[in-house]
Amino acid sequence: MGLKISWPKRPGLLHSGTKPLGYAKSSSTTPQYAIPIEAASSLPRKAPLSVMPTKTFLRCLLFTSVMSSPLLRPCVSILKYVVESKSFLLSPSTNPVMNYLLRTTIYNQFCAGTNEAGVRRTVQDMKSLGFKGVILGYARESVARMEGADSRWETVSQKALEESAIEEWKQGNLRTLKMIGEGDYLAIKFTGAGPAAVEALARGDPVPPPQIKQAITELCAATAAQNSRLWIDAEQQVFQPAIDAWSIDLMRQFNRQGAVVVLNTIQAYLKASAENVHHHLCLAGKEGWSLGIKLVRGAYIAHDIRSRIHDTKADTDRNYNHIVECLLTRRFPLGESEGTPVFPDARLFVATHNAESVRKASSLFQHRVVNGFPTIPVEVGQLQGMADEVSCGLVAQHQAGDYLPAEGKPVAASAVPGVFKCLAWGTTQECLHFLLRRAVENQSAMERTRDTAAALRVEARRRIGL
Repeated sequence: MGLKISWPKRPGLLHSGTKPLGYAKSSSTTPQYAIPIEAASSLPRKAPLSVMPTKTFLRCLLFTSVMSSPLLRPCVSILKYVVESKSFLLSPSTNPVMNYLLRTTIYNQFCAGTNEAGVRRTVQDMKSLGFKGVILGYARESVARMEGADSRWETVSQKALEESAIEEWKQGNLRTLKMIGEGDYLAIKFTGAGPAAVEALARGDPVPPPQIKQAITELCAATAAQNSRLWIDAEQQVFQPAIDAWSIDLMRQFNRQGAVVVLNTIQAYLKASAENVHHHLCLAGKEGWSLGIKLVRGAYIAHDIRSRIHDTKADTDRNYNHIVECLLTRRFPLGESEGTPVFPDARLFVATHNAESVRKASSLFQHRVVNGFPTIPVEVGQLQGMADEVSCGLVAQHQAGDYLPAEGKPVAASAVPGVFKCLAWGTTQECLHFLLRRAVENQSAMERTRDTAAALRVEARRRIGL
């Protein structure tokens, strides 16, 4: 198979948290979850979307109504054509009309801004709504396409990217880091560092090339210096083994003495993901460093080896919740055996748009804190413009002090997972692939999009007193 990499015009980052496409239908419409706490116990009593400003609410209502209707399919097709076109008439960087159309529609729904001033306003707006913090990434990605039937991987650049690409990538990340504050997250993609990074990752190199390693180390040091955190996004499976190895080395270096600066991303739709978490835990336990895990369902089902991915969405849901339960109860996903180390210091970020997983994780965490059982710190988050009824619902729960687990014991606000919003920034051109992924995600998760639209309509009726 040939791997072709399409590069945008300038380097940067992309946070990828999309929900996978292409699952077979589950044999059961109601998956059985391992987490024993009732999801309903953490449902907020305050109207979930009441914290959303009117202007934002109206835009979300209009946009989500379109995304949950038959209009979504032609809209996605049009956007895909624009993204893949090489015509200057369809490029937002050369056509002001196209730029305006995209900016006033899909861009404003999913992106934080085109420059530092705009991004800072969006970050402040999110925190003023009650979010604990943000995850911010610079929206630039390389797109890998598998072609042919052989096993050869080939990299192709949209334009020549020399060694300066690494420096530009580093500087772009440092600019992004300056836009966030203490406790926030910087999201990075290793492939954003240019062809040298892509080629090293595709080869499975256990350590990055020297210039890339230096750039990554500087980013981690700068993140630690301002008491922020850095998470490394998952990518396609051709890159992932090397991404895991590079991330583990960074955690060895920076996650010491109780600090968790670096988090690696695990994709739960992969059949080997529980084993991978187990491996991370064993290494951290044996070597004495702290483990940071961001758990997502998965983003690259259309571009990866299908046999490595769970057959149904229900299988992925069960696996996702199994991993969450194991981490929050401080157990190894594959069980313990002779030679298994002590469970290490760890931190979990539940990054998902699935309301059941979020509520179950929150309830389990509260249950263990209330009853004095050992657990690990946990935070949750969703992408800007998506699953607002989940994000805002948790924020409303915080603001209302509505923390009553199933057993009826009150829970302090500090015992409730912090809620974050994940933001991407960059010019309209730089955000095109990111925006397409958001549109495709809504198309592939139509049921969830309809749930969001229904929640927005309920809030609309509440606001006008019906």
